[in-house]
Amino acid sequence: MYQRLPNWVLGFHGTDEDTVNKILNNPESHLNSSANAHDWLGKGIYFWENDPARVLEFSKERMRWKGITDKTPAVIGAIIDLGLCLNLFEQPALEQLSLAHEVLATDFEALGSPLPENAPDGKLWSKNLDCLVIDTLHATRELMEMASYDSVRSAFQEGAPTYPGTEFRMKNHIQIAVRSHTCILNP
Repeated sequence: MYQRLPNWVLGFHGTDEDTVNKILNNPESHLNSSANAHDWLGKGIYFWENDPARVLEFSKERMRWKGITDKTPAVIGAIIDLGLCLNLFEQPALEQLSLAHEVLATDFEALGSPLPENAPDGKLWSKNLDCLVIDTLHATRELMEMASYDSVRSAFQEGAPTYPGTEFRMKNHIQIAVRSHTCILNP
């Protein structure tokens, strides 16, 4: 498995105009890492690969959803070196994910507690189980003194079908959670 990917990608982060201006005008500034229990790919700075239009749409949706009316949605782009990447397009990475779930399920069973669940279909922004499984994978690697992943990358199906009978969706996208600030080469 090629975990250290030999290429850079263009990533786009949804935020607001003030944050974009702050980052562009102050070299000491950087995007904050997200650490919500519902984040799809675990802790990290979230980018959408090669799709600034979809990111802007998401930023607008998110502000409406959170009731934010005093900020203007915006997008900032960056060149990202994926570094050591948990690339969920590859079978070995998916096998690691499956093993992390087994570890987590065993731990929760021993505690007599149910595993967290992802939100049902239609509520795509709440992936509590996925987040915990990915964070467990990272913690397990750390305990085993294995190299930490710099990024996590996966595709997500979202939105209505593009036409009847298809699995192509109107809001499909590739998302990246950057875990190491050094992978963000140029905001």
